[in-house]
Amino acid sequence: MTISKRIRIGILVPSSNTALEPLTTAIVATLPNVSVHFSRFPVTTIGLSTSAVSQFEPHKIMEAATLLAHANVDIIGWSGTSSGWLGFPADDELCSMITDATGIRATTSVLALNKALKGLGVKKLGLVTPYLDDVQAAIVENYKSVGVDCSMERHLQRSDNVKFADLGAETFDPMVEAVVKEGAQAVSTFCTNLSAAQYIERWEKEYGVPILDTVTTVVWDALRMCGVDTSQINGWGRLMELDFV
Repeated sequence: MTISKRIRIGILVPSSNTALEPLTTAIVATLPNVSVHFSRFPVTTIGLSTSAVSQFEPHKIMEAATLLAHANVDIIGWSGTSSGWLGFPADDELCSMITDATGIRATTSVLALNKALKGLGVKKLGLVTPYLDDVQAAIVENYKSVGVDCSMERHLQRSDNVKFADLGAETFDPMVEAVVKEGAQAVSTFCTNLSAAQYIERWEKEYGVPILDTVTTVVWDALRMCGVDTSQINGWGRLMELDFV
């Protein structure tokens, strides 16, 4: 479609994340009349401890979502992967709370990823993350519960969220290659503080499978829900050509 009105995309950001804002802005840079607006809430470590899990309690995120509503955004996206280990209903609850409180529709990186996996018919997902063993195991188990095998996985056993953004292609390349060789039908770089989305097209050309980065999934879904034709976005992988709303 031709965008005739300004579309404002609101994005919720973990406070220690330095990767997703520049990547998100770059993804939408070529779209006329689309702007992205960000709001942060405290997240500093990733783990299954009580304190780490409590960072993602919905009421703690709602203040940031309310501030985005002040900007009259058309949709609010949670650019984060916490429901991967907390359980997918956590994102459903968050989206419902946002819409009930603000009247604005909402989506998340993980809900969008799951929408893409379903649309593509992916049953074997290569999972590439920086996370700890127990966090990774929880993600694998949650996907197993919805019929997606993530046993093709690589992770870095790290919890220091702010430092995830320092990782580069020399770290990601062998991880992506390994999960594809193990039979993954698609690969997710599953963490929004990974600077990985810029490598998607190269990986897709090298390995012939979709690469579903969690920074890109929430942007794709938010734009589609606002009626924006994402197929006009080039350089960010075949996800942008998909039309599942």
